[in-house]
Parts: sequence; structure tokens; C-alpha cells
Amino acid sequence: MATETTGVTALTVTNASVPGRLENVSLSLSPGMLAGLVGPNGSGKSTLLQVAAGLLEASGDLTWNDRDVDDLVIAERGRLTAWVPQEARFEFGFSVRSVVAQGRYAWGDDDAGVDEALQQFDLTMLASRPVNQLSGGERQRVMIARALVTQAPLQLWDEPLAPLDPRHALEVLAHARRITRAGTTMLISLHDLRAAYCLDFVVVMHQGRLRAAGPPEKVLTLDLLMDVFGVRAKQTSGLTLELP
Repeated sequence: MATETTGVTALTVTNASVPGRLENVSLSLSPGMLAGLVGPNGSGKSTLLQVAAGLLEASGDLTWNDRDVDDLVIAERGRLTAWVPQEARFEFGFSVRSVVAQGRYAWGDDDAGVDEALQQFDLTMLASRPVNQLSGGERQRVMIARALVTQAPLQLWDEPLAPLDPRHALEVLAHARRITRAGTTMLISLHDLRAAYCLDFVVVMHQGRLRAAGPPEKVLTLDLLMDVFGVRAKQTSGLTLELP
């Protein structure tokens, strides 16, 4: 199953397969789309994201901004896409600031941009701290800041909200909304289905296959939630969280 788009596509994955992990998945995202991958553990979300980021070899085709990824040199890849892994691990004690500044590698120094990213994600007071001494949530905010300081038009994030407390998760979602409205395309994996309703587009993965794709209010039906996630749901207003 593939999504339907017209004109330029920011990301196109065509007939991607990884033995035992992903089976014949096709996906296209338009510029400025805030999209999410949802599905049970082991459904193929991380695998699809790694394929989309060009980090995992798969059969099929992959394009960013209608350009074949295989035709791009390393510097071009760094300008077009940014990656946030599911778990940030650091063996060396680089400072928070230096790690965030690595996001400018493909473009050159931008002290003002790095300072802004540190401030946006509540990292200014941690700027001189070694990253390997931070909590899991703090490390994740460092990785998100590094990805965003690239100003790459395609952002691919694997479970970015999982280690974050409620406030920082809301701030990250709010910033994701702002940059996609300005033209950035973002694909993130999620387990929190409430957060999925904040997105423009949802892709449901199940057993390595793309099960459904579309606006969350149309895709996340009661029948699908039961079939894919094995949970019964009620159509109620639920819990709504907002920044003060």
C-alpha cells in the first residue's frame, strides 16, 4: 500500500524489503508533512525509518526530494536529511554544545543557530556538560537539537518522545509542528497513540507490512486498533495536555 501524493515528494520508499523485517513497503510523503509511524513492537517501524534514512540496505528504491539517494554524495545527504536514533549512546565525554554543533557539519559553523537550538530544548545550562553524564531524556533532547540545527528539509526520528517527560515531549511536538508548517518534512515513530492525533498523517505498521496510511482520525479506527494492537478503545475525549 502506498500513500497518494502529487507533485514533488520529499520522501519516497518504493517496494522496500528487508528479509524477516520488512515486506514490500511503499511510502511517499509530501513536503511540509508531519507524519508518524505507529505499530506494535517488532512491527517494522524502526526498520522502515532506517531504510528511509539510507542507513539500512533494502531492496527497492529510495528518493529524497525526488533524487535517488544512491546518486547523492555524503555532503548532499547531510544537507537533505537528519536522523535521530531511538536511543542516544555516547562513549566519549563530548560537551553538549559540541554534539549539537555537529549538526552543522555539512554547512559550516553557525554559533547563533547552535545557541538557539540549545535554548529551544532547555539545554543552555547543560551546554558544557559531557553528554555521557546526562540522563536519557537529556541525551535525547541533545540529539533532537543536533538534528534540527542541520535545517535539513527531511527529518527522520525513531521514538523521539519515549524518554522525554510530558513537558519536553509537548515542546518537541510543538516545534515539529512549527518547522513542518514552514516546509520541513518529518517522519517519526511513536507508541503514544494520543500523540499520533497531533500529526497530519499516520502510517500503521504490522508484522513488517504497511497496514494503513492516512489522516489519524480516519486510519485509527476501533477495528484497526483491535486488529493491530489487540486493544479495545472507546471514542472519548481522553486526556488532553497543553503547555501553559
